[in-house]
Amino acid sequence: MQLSRLAKRRSFMVLLLFALVWAGLLLRLWWIQVAATHHFSKHDVDLVKSAVKQRQQRVILHSGRGDILDRNNQPFTGLEQQALIIFPLARGSIAGTDALKDVARIVNQPEQTLLHMVETGKEPTMLRDSNGKLIPLSSSQAEEINRLQIPGIVALAVTERYRADEVAKQVIGYINQNPSLLQTMYQQELEAGTMSLDNSVGAAGLELSFDRFLQGLEPSSLSYYVDGKGNPLRGLDIRYKQPENQFYPLALVTTMDRRIQQKLEQIADESGLKEGSIVVLDARTSDVVAMVSRPQYDQTRVNVNDSAWQNHALKQIPPGSVFKTVVAAAALGEGVVSPTERFFCGGSYGKFGFSCWNKEGHGNLTMEEAFAESCNITFAQIAKRVGGEKIDEYAKRLGMETQIGHSTQQLFKIQDFRQLTGEDPGRVFHQGKPTDDEGILIQTAIGQRDVRMTPLQAANLMATIANGGKVNQVRLVSDIRYRNGVNFYHFDPERLAVEGIDTATALKLKHMLQSVVETGTGKALQQAAWPVAGKSGTAQLEVAGEPRIDQWFVGYAPVTEPQYAIAVVAENQPTTAASKATQVFAKVVNELAAWQAQSSGLHAGNQP
Repeated sequence: MQLSRLAKRRSFMVLLLFALVWAGLLLRLWWIQVAATHHFSKHDVDLVKSAVKQRQQRVILHSGRGDILDRNNQPFTGLEQQALIIFPLARGSIAGTDALKDVARIVNQPEQTLLHMVETGKEPTMLRDSNGKLIPLSSSQAEEINRLQIPGIVALAVTERYRADEVAKQVIGYINQNPSLLQTMYQQELEAGTMSLDNSVGAAGLELSFDRFLQGLEPSSLSYYVDGKGNPLRGLDIRYKQPENQFYPLALVTTMDRRIQQKLEQIADESGLKEGSIVVLDARTSDVVAMVSRPQYDQTRVNVNDSAWQNHALKQIPPGSVFKTVVAAAALGEGVVSPTERFFCGGSYGKFGFSCWNKEGHGNLTMEEAFAESCNITFAQIAKRVGGEKIDEYAKRLGMETQIGHSTQQLFKIQDFRQLTGEDPGRVFHQGKPTDDEGILIQTAIGQRDVRMTPLQAANLMATIANGGKVNQVRLVSDIRYRNGVNFYHFDPERLAVEGIDTATALKLKHMLQSVVETGTGKALQQAAWPVAGKSGTAQLEVAGEPRIDQWFVGYAPVTEPQYAIAVVAENQPTTAASKATQVFAKVVNELAAWQAQSSGLHAGNQP
């Protein structure tokens, strides 16, 4: 009797447990399919969207992100081209037909190439060459392909954000998926549902600094909906999605000239400039005309552990004798030395193991001659007379110890907005503490020890001198525009919040910079297309235990009416190498002169 009751109780418990399990499963199914379909689990997964994606073959035709343009509205991003797109479902469409042969004939490609795309494609793919570059189609080719009406094979206008042969890659930067950055920058948008964690954001360059403005609309896309076997679903076989908005996405208009940028990148590569930078500013406004950084990198496949994506023009490095310009400004501005005062260089300083690059010495020479010949001994004596406090003061007055890119205290939701993300400030003394220690001071005088400067700062230093001592902020973006071309925001040229130098000191420095080319270390530039004023520099460094040098040449041209301020740095060069920086500088000046002559001719030809 007791065994029977026990058995019944056990049976009841099993049935109860079974009922509870089923109730739990039903509750779970209700939760998944009804209550939490759009916000499932702690990861906030949209199950409906995920289910749709599983039966969707989709290709992005335009990212929806705003474009970045040069001053003439030529694109650095977002070139639209007609492209051949093959979806995986095309395998069923072409079976037993000559359709692929017809497509191959139209696009002038081997049939085997297209067959390989069809058979191996797991997602929609575009026709590209062996280097991964999109093979563009003409309008007539695109029309002929689409007349074939082959399911899964179409020709459409595609806008790729980055191209393999694009220029100014470090200036433009790149985008990637970064959920942690999204949560930091766009918390309100994520909570409102207008953005999701799989959105791409700017990671470097203008893409990062202007990300909030470049974030546009939903991407334009083409989708096929398929069944479990990959066949098109009737009535849902193809969908084209394109947001319609006359205002967005916004576009950036930079101060750069794409044609000049392209020419200077060609000069850099043909000259073997594998590591370094070229900066060209408008000498009157300090607007960026071109900015080249090497080594090169691929914006579509970025290795963040490799520094190639960083803009070398914005990174602080020892400037070598270029810094003698700052020492000279302090000495002249304070009136402790005149350009005609005479000094003696015997080749060595007498202590600290300090010597001149000219081991035999320069003998008796004036300050101006010492600047032209880049005499270390003379500038060690001058620096000792000027003192650390004044050298540091003039470095600050000339913008050498701050970020000089265009800034705005508040730009919409962004506080302390800066156009140049990643720009280093530069420095003179360790921890910003000036000293009159003789050993430190003489090394500082020649741009070694703790002195650091960016190529951008060096170019702006030349623009400041050419401008009579006034220091401008460096502007890279002039306007943010609506899609319809109307201005959304304009960045006015601004002065940098530093004192600068007086016009008399600037005039003396201009004469000294001219003497460098007329009689000194820059004589090779006498053959340039324009008269040049400037300063050479060589910074000693050690790379992997081996002595190396960074070569500099900075200046402006033409001398009489300066139009461009230029800085060229050839980094990590052999100690015995001829000055690649001076060679590249000459080619840059020649290119700018040729471009100016061509532009003047075009304008003259347009006169009535």
